Amino acid sequence: MQSNRVGILYRHGDVMIQRIDRLPSYAQQQVGATLAHGEVTGHSHRFAQSQLVQLWERNGTLFLEVKAASAALVHEEHHQIDVPQGFYRYWKQREYRPDAFVEVAD
Repeated sequence: MQSNRVGILYRHGDVMIQRIDRLPSYAQQQVGATLAHGEVTGHSHRFAQSQLVQLWERNGTLFLEVKAASAALVHEEHHQIDVPQGFYRYWKQREYRPDAFVEVAD
């Protein structure tokens, strides 16, 4: 099945998640099910049912474990996407500026 392959990317607005084969060693369990809070709008990219996912952090990078067959990633301005069971690395989209790469503000 295509959606179970390592390396598959999912985009939800300015949120990107990439399927990985396993969590990194020594990742620390995090509380909640929100990937990103909107700095401008106050909206957030979050999982509709928090009990279906677990967030992890290692060295400033956020990881995600979808524990159910799939979990719905929602946001007020985007269509829901269903993320299949597995492990993922998360990051916010960045934009290039001549002096730096900057995370996109929502």
